[in-house]
Amino acid sequence: MAASLQPACLDLHFAGKHPPPLKHTNATFLRCVSSPNFPEPDSPDANLTKDQRKVVRIAWEKIVRWSRSLRAKAKTDVLERTRKVVVLGGGSFGTAMAAHVAGRKEGLEVNMLVRDSFVCESINKNHRNCKYFPEHKLPENVIATTDAKAALLDADYCLHAVPVQFSSVFLEGISDYVDPGLPFISLSKGLELNTLRMMSQIIPTALKNPRQPFVALSGPSFALELMNNLPTAMVVASKDKKLANAVQQLLASSYLRINTSSDVTGVEIAGALKNVLAIAAGIVDGMQLGNNSMAALVSQGCSEIRWLATKMGAKPTTITGLSGTGDIMLTCFVNLSRNRTVGVRLGSGETLDEILSSMNQVAEGVATAGAVIALAQKYNVKLPVLTAVAKIIDNELTPTKAVLELMSLPQVNFMIPSTCMVFIWLNSLYIHGFCRLRKYERWNKLVLKIIHIFTEVALRLANIFAFVLEVA
Repeated sequence: MAASLQPACLDLHFAGKHPPPLKHTNATFLRCVSSPNFPEPDSPDANLTKDQRKVVRIAWEKIVRWSRSLRAKAKTDVLERTRKVVVLGGGSFGTAMAAHVAGRKEGLEVNMLVRDSFVCESINKNHRNCKYFPEHKLPENVIATTDAKAALLDADYCLHAVPVQFSSVFLEGISDYVDPGLPFISLSKGLELNTLRMMSQIIPTALKNPRQPFVALSGPSFALELMNNLPTAMVVASKDKKLANAVQQLLASSYLRINTSSDVTGVEIAGALKNVLAIAAGIVDGMQLGNNSMAALVSQGCSEIRWLATKMGAKPTTITGLSGTGDIMLTCFVNLSRNRTVGVRLGSGETLDEILSSMNQVAEGVATAGAVIALAQKYNVKLPVLTAVAKIIDNELTPTKAVLELMSLPQVNFMIPSTCMVFIWLNSLYIHGFCRLRKYERWNKLVLKIIHIFTEVALRLANIFAFVLEVA
């Protein structure tokens, strides 16, 4: 079948029915017959193609001009004012972010607070993290230390990269050296197992300062690709808009895009739950269940994350955005994911103890799974896929039995309320009919605005209605 597929642009034919015999002449004449997919140069279709290319070119030029205009207006005073940044934790992502920040400005002091004296010595002497990135040289302005007081002294920003389950104890131990106004940028994703708290709750409580400035950094990002300066996009979320913008200025570069958000809950809960879903995706891969089941599982998992997140006050647009769906896709489908690797090995028949004992990094989804189920019970939300992962981790359910149970769940019907459809129909009817009558032109804006408001309300009601049906 593959042999029959030939590019149309290589479809060459001779003028006659059969190829003419080769003759010793000065010139050989061949006729190239255009493919039906490619119009003749003078045909109307060719002009249409030129018009389409022109439209695309103009659209791209507009985007470039808009981008340059915004870049020209972008503020850089935050980076200019910043003298010192501290990174708490010497893991892979903490190291990658330390290297990134250090490369933003010459003379910027970046201190890494690590607990391993061997890693500390390796960073200071060889400019390499021998444990996680032995092949990558760190900028010379990255300095490692095991002294919390020295690391935090006069710091302008703090990047917290300690695993969630150890953060409370760690922060309580260094709280005496933390300035009350020091902004904390959390790189950690997960939920505290016993308390069900997110980092936005853990950090102020552990530091005994409810007003400690806080920013959550999340999004589809592997530490290795950040170290290689590959294009990446992430989100910073804070209730303080000015602080979010400041962190955006600090971190954004030519290969790292930073979007801002005010939905801290949505960004954090999506970053925590996607780790559990990644374990499920890995189990499907380890059991070799195929692409159909992978797509079905991840789709169901995305819905479950949305159900719980919206119940907790998150915005649906956050869950479907970069820090939600974007992070889910990366973690569930790419082999660099630690949580997905745990799932693959579980699906292949290994025990959890064997897997964890052979890993030198923390897979947050393992600890988060139990906390997710407790949250689901607290907010009265059914999460079949995420619950199955928790039971597999607790050794109460085998992957094979979990698949059979999930496939036996009741079938669900999805409906859109008729109210929503009525307003969508009115909107379309008005735009295509009534608004074209010139004598009513002065009413167009007012009527359109009213219909758009009612349509927006109807769509929101539709989302609530669909959510109730799914959860029920």
